[in-house]
Amino acid sequence: MKKVLILNNISANGLSRLPNDQYTISEDVADPDAIMLRSFKMHDMDVPASLLAVGRAGAGVNNIPVDKMTEKGVCVFNAPGANANAVKELVLAAMLMASRNICQAWDYTTGLEGEDAELNKKVEAGKKKYVGFELPGRTLGVIGLGAIGIKVANAARALGMNVIGFDPAITVQSAWKLSSDVEHANSVDEVVQKSDFITVHVPLIDATRNMLNAERLSMMKDGVVLMNFARGGIMDDDAVCDAIDAGKVHAYMTDFPSNKLKKHKGVITLPHLGASTAEAEENCAVMVADQLRDYLENGNVKNSVNFPRVKLPRKGASRLCVVNQNRPDMVSQISKVLGDNKINIIHMVNESRGDIAYTMMDVEQDLGETAVQSIEAIDGVLNVRSL
Repeated sequence: MKKVLILNNISANGLSRLPNDQYTISEDVADPDAIMLRSFKMHDMDVPASLLAVGRAGAGVNNIPVDKMTEKGVCVFNAPGANANAVKELVLAAMLMASRNICQAWDYTTGLEGEDAELNKKVEAGKKKYVGFELPGRTLGVIGLGAIGIKVANAARALGMNVIGFDPAITVQSAWKLSSDVEHANSVDEVVQKSDFITVHVPLIDATRNMLNAERLSMMKDGVVLMNFARGGIMDDDAVCDAIDAGKVHAYMTDFPSNKLKKHKGVITLPHLGASTAEAEENCAVMVADQLRDYLENGNVKNSVNFPRVKLPRKGASRLCVVNQNRPDMVSQISKVLGDNKINIIHMVNESRGDIAYTMMDVEQDLGETAVQSIEAIDGVLNVRSL
């Protein structure tokens, strides 16, 4: 039985992808083969020696010590795109809330007092303070054209908006999904200079921290609307608040409240609702459960943030999976052990990513403990499995 430790509530439909007759799933299981989580912070957690994989039922992995996992040969999975529609819908809602001053108007009407006739007079007198503007013909700038950014860009085009996008690492698969009407920018600066609305869909790393700062804010059009439903820290909140006070920014919509932001005029803060739909939570759980199962049972890797993508059809009697430091001569040392034990390789794949290399070999006969132990003893090998 394989054992999976659960650190957060995970959708039952996701957990059902791990058969009860093959998996023990619990919040207190000892010596787990895998961990499934959502927002639980693992940085101070002791990593079980038995651990082979971590599955994050979501896109971001800031709550997982990925470098530590890599050093131990633990594969970390996420669920990119599973929550994309949920975030897209919230971005569209944010544009409408900002352009029509919906939250401010709501606050105004909830504060009205008096009989209905008096209320109606106050409504008619006050509505001119909340005159908004429409979306068609305005330009949305999308920074980050992954699964979410593409959906946002395409939806904005369907609403009649012009769209300009920037992503220096856009994949061929993503580019095929992007509307041909989306203008491709050559830099973040080009996006911020041309856009009436700006939305960010990038991870929080050193290169993106405070990416939209005072310097870039000064390049923007007057009355720009900013939206951050990606990660706190991508916008320089102090600079944004100063720009709102100066009349440069019309509104800032964000999923990441702070004491400075939550009551600042022109800022609408939400409690990290981006992926908070039943559908998104289920999609994320199903995706990551399937990925964990394929890795534990077959060794295949899909949507890992620290391992290379690897898939090999099953052949032969046994499969050898080796995680090792990415250094020369590792594959030849592994092959020599198999040769010394008279074990024939049917087919294999070897891929690397950064400091990690991963090899799968299908062989004609059972590997046996002697061969596995000899491979484990090779300097630089982090993990060996016989499937």
